[in-house]
This record gives sequence, structure tokens and C-alpha cells, in this order.
Amino acid sequence: MIDERVAAVLERLYAEDAAQRAAGLPSSQRTRNVERNTGHWLALLVRATNAREMLEIGSSNGVSTIWLALAARQNGGRVTGTEILPDRAAEANQNLAAVGLDAVARVVAGDAQTTVANLPGPFDLVFIDAEKDDYVDHLESVIDRIRSGGLILADNVISHDLSAYQAALQARSDVETVTIPIDRGVEFTLKTA
Repeated sequence: MIDERVAAVLERLYAEDAAQRAAGLPSSQRTRNVERNTGHWLALLVRATNAREMLEIGSSNGVSTIWLALAARQNGGRVTGTEILPDRAAEANQNLAAVGLDAVARVVAGDAQTTVANLPGPFDLVFIDAEKDDYVDHLESVIDRIRSGGLILADNVISHDLSAYQAALQARSDVETVTIPIDRGVEFTLKTA
């Protein structure tokens, strides 16, 4: 699934992320990429579920977008990412082009709430990895756009206090949810209705 070109770009992006963390940059200035195991797990999950229409909220420089797009290409699907910072969205699109995935994935600059409202849906899979205080709002903006049997995956539920997001999920009768303890934790939610 990962050819030399993809491996080289991912290696560069992970090295940049590690350097930012080592330099002690505040989180608002870092790229904050998914861990390799989480990225690989996402790609495997997309392939296993044959997800074709995917939405990513919080693409940053495109690391998780690359992982999702690798699987989307195999499934004949596509990924639309959102990124509030225009420079990061441009960088993500450059990285997707560098690995030859720009035909199956793109990152749109702007607020996710506006972007999501303008996308057709329905989605097979939504991956949320944005500002943690916004997770509940993101859930509310996408829940009616996810097909029955579709997935919502939210990163960082172990490393950050996302109890409000988890409580919002548990209060719903149209989803089932469980925390997957991979890397920083992923909330795995199945839309049942």
C-alpha cells in the first residue's frame, strides 16, 4: 500500500512533527499529526469497511489525509479534508500531490462548519482531529450526513479531556461507541440509524 514516494513524504512529515515537539512549540504552531500506528489503523479500517466517501475535519498538513487517501484509492473512493489554516491546507494539498493522491483527496481551507454544509454527502466515514473544544459542534454538523452503518472516528480521546464529546455520543440513541486505546486514543462510533 505504501510505495517509496509515500514512505519518503510521510517520513519527512513525521520528522518535522517530531522536531516541532522537541523544540517545545506550542500546540497552536505545531502540525499535530496522527501517530503512525493510528494512521495505519485508519487506512486498514477504511479498506476493511470499503468506505468510499470520507470527510476529515482537521487535516493539518495532510498526514492523516494521506493515510485515508491510500485506502480510498484502493476502494475507488475519495477524501475531502478541511483545515481552518489556509497555509496548512495548501501544504496538505502539496503533500497529496507529491505522493500522487491528489486525484482522490483534497483539503479545503476554511471553517469546517461552513465546509461541511457545502459538501454533498452522505459519508461512509468521518475522521475528527481538530480543536478539541469543537468536537461536539463537529459531531452535530456531520451526524445527519453520515449513512446508517457509517463511522465517526475522533482522535485524542485518551490524551485530552474529551468527556463532553463522549457524553454527547452516549446521549444519542442512533450511535454505538467505544474507545480504542491506540496511541492517543480514538473514539470509534457506529451510526446505527
